[in-house]
Formats: sequence, structure tokens, C-alpha cells
Amino acid sequence: MPSFLANLASKKIILGSNSPRRQELLRGLELDFEVRVHPIEEDIPTDLPAQYAAAYLSKLKADAFLSLQENELLITADTVVIDGDKVLGKPMDEEEAFEMLKRLSGATHTVITAVTLKDKKYSITLEDEAKVTFRHLDQEEIRHYLKYYQPYDKAGAYGIQEWIGFVGVSSITGSYFTVMGFPLHLVYAQLKKWG
Repeated sequence: MPSFLANLASKKIILGSNSPRRQELLRGLELDFEVRVHPIEEDIPTDLPAQYAAAYLSKLKADAFLSLQENELLITADTVVIDGDKVLGKPMDEEEAFEMLKRLSGATHTVITAVTLKDKKYSITLEDEAKVTFRHLDQEEIRHYLKYYQPYDKAGAYGIQEWIGFVGVSSITGSYFTVMGFPLHLVYAQLKKWG
């Protein structure tokens, strides 16, 4: 185990996310942590440019933790899918999810994930961006994915680690884990500084 991870053992790491994907990925860094979530309204101001939305929401999630203990280190994150200048959030229902995937089909879009690390005295928000290109998806493929995977908790109505990613994604520029919702290389580098 790298020595800085041993130094972090004195910290209680809190992951402020119910996402099973983020929990799985953080476990991959061989860290002990607990999950603690303060729900927020994920409303993005209408005048906020799309590229700042992930950082805004990640900070908002961190700010919901009003009092951290001396030994606690909080990690929050948010991912947005951007097509042109429009943020594609989590779809409300099957039809909205269908329209999102139809819009992404045969095109390249941007995924930005922001991560906020915060303790009692210090807070930093990091961002990473990736470009994802889908081949053309026909209606039958989109309907199949929505029926069996129900991606209504995912930005842009898809999870790259699921069936739609296997059959539909033709290229990625940037980190796969950023698209998945947790840029581990940035988290690791910042934790190394903290440790």
C-alpha cells in the first residue's frame, strides 16, 4: 500500500453519493469510506453556462454538509452530459430518455465530471472532460436498452458501462472513468496531496 494511503487512515472518508458506480470505483482505490448523503435540489441556474454545471452541482452537494468533524474528509461528485450547449440531465421518463439517446445517436457529445473534496478547513473542486461518440443507434436498440436497463438515474440517459456502451460507443477521448462518473486519476492525485 502506498504510504500516503496509510496516512489517510486517520481520516474518516465520507462519500457523499448514493451512486453504486462511484462507490465501486472509490473501493478500487483500496480506501475505507462511509456513504453519507444530504439530498439537494439539483437545479442548475438557467444563466449558468453548461460547462460549469457539474462543478456547480458538486459544490452544492458538498455545501449541504454544514459541519464536518476535524478528522472527516468529504468527497462529492456530479456528472453532466452536454450536447452542443444543452445539459442533458437525468430523464424523467422513458420518452425523455428515448429523445436524449436519439439526440446522442451518431454524434459526439461532452461529459464533464466534477469532484469536490472538503474537510473542516479546506475545499477544492476538480473537473475532467471527455468526448464520447456514439455510432447510429436504431429505435429498436434504444427501446431495448430503456426496457432492460432503465437508466433514469443517469445523466444523458445512459451508462457507458452498460449494454448501450458496449454496442453504441465508437470512441472516447479522455478518461473512461470520467464518463462513468468518477475521474479516479484526479481523486487519487488530490488524496495523495491530502495524505
